Amino acid sequence: VQLQASGGGMVQAGGSLRLTCTVSGRTFRSYGWFRQAPGQKREFVAAIVSYSSRKIYYGDSVKGRFTISRDNAKNTLYLEMNSLTPEDTAVYYCAAGDPIISYVSLSDGYRNWGQGTQVTVSS
Repeated sequence: VQLQASGGGMVQAGGSLRLTCTVSGRTFRSYGWFRQAPGQKREFVAAIVSYSSRKIYYGDSVKGRFTISRDNAKNTLYLEMNSLTPEDTAVYYCAAGDPIISYVSLSDGYRNWGQGTQVTVSS
């Protein structure tokens, strides 16, 4: 299994970026995005899960600004980020796995990770 994240970069506050994560090897029930700023623990951003039905979850700090989506045919995960602020600056990681529902927003729920892509938002 390989996850390859891309799309990070530098943007001014208020701008937008779209992250992409290609997944190869197999499909999973849950795909997520996490981020980690320097000196901070890894933070849940968003997840899209398919158990009995498809559901989407967002971290409180990104609700209403970020949108997670997935192209099943391409096994590719996206994160559309709008209204970015300097507080969104971090390395963003995509993850895939089959966590139980209560672990969907926890990094411990995922065993497969991309390499991370840097997002820097300037004020």
